[in-house]
Amino acid sequence: MNVPDRHAFILANTRLLPVPLVPEVSLYLAHEAVPLWQKTEEELGEMGLPPPFWAFAWAGGQALARYVLDHPEVVSSKRVLDLASGSGLVGIAAMKSGAAAVLAADIDLFAVEAISLNASVNAVTLETTADDLLGTSPPHVDVILVGDLFYEKGLAERLLAWLEAARGQGCDVLIGDPGRSYLPRERLVECASYQVPVTRDLEDAEIKRTCVWRLA
Repeated sequence: MNVPDRHAFILANTRLLPVPLVPEVSLYLAHEAVPLWQKTEEELGEMGLPPPFWAFAWAGGQALARYVLDHPEVVSSKRVLDLASGSGLVGIAAMKSGAAAVLAADIDLFAVEAISLNASVNAVTLETTADDLLGTSPPHVDVILVGDLFYEKGLAERLLAWLEAARGQGCDVLIGDPGRSYLPRERLVECASYQVPVTRDLEDAEIKRTCVWRLA
């Protein structure tokens, strides 16, 4: 599917809605996960695709975006990486809080298109990349923001090693997470906690206690 088709697909299957915990930001969001997931597979003619993470405001991203908007000094005038950006929510919040520049990275090409659409409706500009940054050295940025990415063991191990390398370069690392199984709590310092509204299609509750953490 080419870029115009991805653009049209997103517009046809989502609605522009305010984010529950971050009403200052509106995103193109889906109401139901399973129908959109199935439709994405049908459109691409490929089964077993990952869920359309870009079409939902995940708890970790909502908490992290709220924290950034409430504490703009974390990103103000700084170069920021929004890793596994999904909808672009966290990166949009960073730009609204005065970041000098934001790179929104996601390996899903649908996400990259959704990020551009969402940035536009929120009147901010984000750089985007579909490169797998975990396969390279961390970029030279001031802040890395990570929402809801510690959900799978192998990925979590790879991600933590990469983030620790970035931390060693002097980068500030903030993580939003609702208690995923592989979150390395022993390496983190809690910054804030939120009660985040989420969809029952994707979570085991309608409200998830979600923390923002800093990599020590």
